[in-house]
Amino acid sequence: MSHTEATSPAVPGTPPASAAVGPKAPARRGADPERTWRSTLKAYVALTKPRIIELLLITTVPTMFLAQGGFPGWWLVVVTLIGGAAAAGSANVFNMIYDRDIDAVMNRTKNRPLVTGEVTVRQAMVFAFALGVFSVAWLGLVVNWVAAVLCLAAIVMYAVGYTMLLKRHTTQNIVWGGAAGCMPVLIGWSAVTGSLSWAPVLLFGIIFFWTPPHYWPLSMKFKADYAAANVPMLPVVSADTRVARQMIGYTVAMIACSLALVPVAGMGWLYLVAAAGSGGWFLWLCLSLFRRARDGDGRKLRAMKVFHASITYLTVLFVAIAVDPFLPF
Repeated sequence: MSHTEATSPAVPGTPPASAAVGPKAPARRGADPERTWRSTLKAYVALTKPRIIELLLITTVPTMFLAQGGFPGWWLVVVTLIGGAAAAGSANVFNMIYDRDIDAVMNRTKNRPLVTGEVTVRQAMVFAFALGVFSVAWLGLVVNWVAAVLCLAAIVMYAVGYTMLLKRHTTQNIVWGGAAGCMPVLIGWSAVTGSLSWAPVLLFGIIFFWTPPHYWPLSMKFKADYAAANVPMLPVVSADTRVARQMIGYTVAMIACSLALVPVAGMGWLYLVAAAGSGGWFLWLCLSLFRRARDGDGRKLRAMKVFHASITYLTVLFVAIAVDPFLPF
């Protein structure tokens, strides 16, 4: 039995006795009904992890432009985004339900609605299923069933594959579990074409290889949190040098996929410059992180700088993907 298995809570998803689940929302006598309604709405929105949804949707729209070779029309873009947002929200709510025990012991997550008691587990479960069923039915009936099936696969991959099977049991959790976050490009492409091809597979590869160097710096920052929750993120159980070295490898693979998109999808000079320039810049930051880790300069590791840079890289790359089809050459 591994150390993780020996120290993890006996029943995943159930708060351990040693960890208070957080203060219940206090009864508010004569509370303003409008304020209570707003607080409840805010709690439900928080369950969906809107910042993650925003990042996922950033990749969907440019992919649709590329698949169309131009603008696919407002209607298709909007209805696809509605379905994609609902699917991501469903997966994130399932994740919060299952992880409420470890959320209670992590400073970064201890104020989430299921920890504080603002939303009950039953309410969250109904909400998660409602979002999931709506997203699949919506995409199937309004867009096409290829996109709907991919949407369902994304929910299952994140809620079951990553959250239940990988996160607590392997240091490669975010690597393979991160595949769920790559699904929006497949959904966006299939929404336009009704099928898949090598171009969306390469887009999938870009995000797949981007995920570890994006998420591991965050895990470095909150290493103590993950250790307290017995979640074996690679930065928790391995030296910073090993983590940084792997980040470099994944970044090289990411850049290779981004450049391979040029001949496969017929990308132009703007995309080529953006992919090479932003990819080289991000690789340099990963190399700098490795050098600081190797020199033992923990105070100047600046892992969060790499984390924020990863978001900038993905944004620049997908903006270039969105603009490239509209260029005359």
